[in-house]
Amino acid sequence: MKSLIQNFSNQLSEAIIIGESAKLTQSVHKISNILICGMGGSGISGNILNELVNTEVNVPINICKGYFIPNYVCENTLVIISSYSGNTEETINCINMVIQKNAKVVCITSGGIIERIAIENNFDYILIPGNMPPRSCLGYSLIQMFYILYFHKIIDDSFKNDFKNSINLLEHENSSIKADAEELAKLLFKKTPIIYTTTNNEALAIRFRQQLNENSKVLCWHNTIPEMNHNELVGWTSKNESIAVLILLDETDYKRNKIRAGLNLEVIKKYASSVNVIYSKGETAIEKAIYFITLCDWISIFLAEMREIDPVEVDVINELKNSLANLID
Repeated sequence: MKSLIQNFSNQLSEAIIIGESAKLTQSVHKISNILICGMGGSGISGNILNELVNTEVNVPINICKGYFIPNYVCENTLVIISSYSGNTEETINCINMVIQKNAKVVCITSGGIIERIAIENNFDYILIPGNMPPRSCLGYSLIQMFYILYFHKIIDDSFKNDFKNSINLLEHENSSIKADAEELAKLLFKKTPIIYTTTNNEALAIRFRQQLNENSKVLCWHNTIPEMNHNELVGWTSKNESIAVLILLDETDYKRNKIRAGLNLEVIKKYASSVNVIYSKGETAIEKAIYFITLCDWISIFLAEMREIDPVEVDVINELKNSLANLID
């Protein structure tokens, strides 16, 4: 896993090549809404994409993380099916439901049942490299989603330059990212991490939480500003040395949210074992997102090393899948 994270900038470069070479076809009908279906490491790309393009797109984007698609899906819907393995049970159920809706479908996968269904139904599909943990392949799926939206004229091509600049940023900041991540991981060791961020970066907090779950094998939670100011903040009433808080912020956050973050900090620091604010680096939203993703991935890896566990192993998930496979509906 460590080498996969170290190779993330190369993955982004390879993903760009794949996106440029993708063979896609135009929708016969006007696209009026978008649905992205995917779970776990494959599905989080949809959340991140949505947050990065929501100020640019003129159609709604919804994310489906379960067995069933919403009823509104129709011939005017662009459905992006994201399953790294191609065998994700919930996503397979979704694509089978989509077949009946006459929607425009594009699949992102490394093979499996999803690829077979795409071929059988003449759906567009983009193949990405396989045989890696899905959570380590975020760059492949995320960039393909951008290319899909661009092909269908939902976004412009500015993302191409942003991702290239992101690669340069990671290569330039490589040493400092790992050094910062190691220090932050020390603060989380033997603690329950709590992640806070503003609403426009919630997907990055979710990604961080998932990486701590899978790589570091720890439980944690996240919440957003301002929502947590209407509920969770009231829970900070007693000292708890087992909790460590990380707050992900950006200089361009809405001014009222920045004020809220500062006021929250004054409350929380009285009760948590440590509270640290992490600021993004980069010029554009995409660059900043890639920076945060990489930094937080490294934190999860260093924490795994401190806990002397294997970050790749996900035996409990595999056992669950095997148990489900043996059940008959």
